[in-house]
Amino acid sequence: MRFGFDIDDTLISLREHAFHLYNKKLHKDVHVDHFHALKTVEIHEPFGLDGEEGKNMWNSLSEEIYFTDCPPYPSAVEFLQKLTANGHEVYYITARNKVFAERTKEWMKAQGFPVKDDHFFCGMADHEKIDVIQNLGLDYYMDDKPAVLDTLAETGVQLLVKDQSYNKNLSYDRVYSWAAVWEYLKLAEGK
Repeated sequence: MRFGFDIDDTLISLREHAFHLYNKKLHKDVHVDHFHALKTVEIHEPFGLDGEEGKNMWNSLSEEIYFTDCPPYPSAVEFLQKLTANGHEVYYITARNKVFAERTKEWMKAQGFPVKDDHFFCGMADHEKIDVIQNLGLDYYMDDKPAVLDTLAETGVQLLVKDQSYNKNLSYDRVYSWAAVWEYLKLAEGK
């Protein structure tokens, strides 16, 4: 089968990593509970930043956010390794800026993710992911963003949502733990 994955906040805990960097950069101590209560993808509000200030903060820290010690979610690497070891194809489809494509791919490899160069797509807007996903003929696609998943709802791709505080209203099958996804897939195939 063919599996597609968003990267940020689906396979790796990027926003929480950035939240901690914001605390450090701004010399604040905003408790992580504020992060877990966010109803938006953007993380600037608990720091008293408006949208423009938040965008500027993200952009000024993008190198640190993307390429330092951002952790993969527990068992995410092992799950994808298991998929490829069992003969499945794994594709990465991220809206990260295209200028970060090669470094992101190399960073993912260094973390242990099974990445083939021709299975890595970077630099499209969220709404453009639909074309890539449909052209690849994916069986499953996993993402965290409501707008992306809702855009794909009518495509026939089996959608899974990585559980986040800002996507609780989505009714797609949910990934709470990467360790549990293998069992989910076995049950889904048995239907």
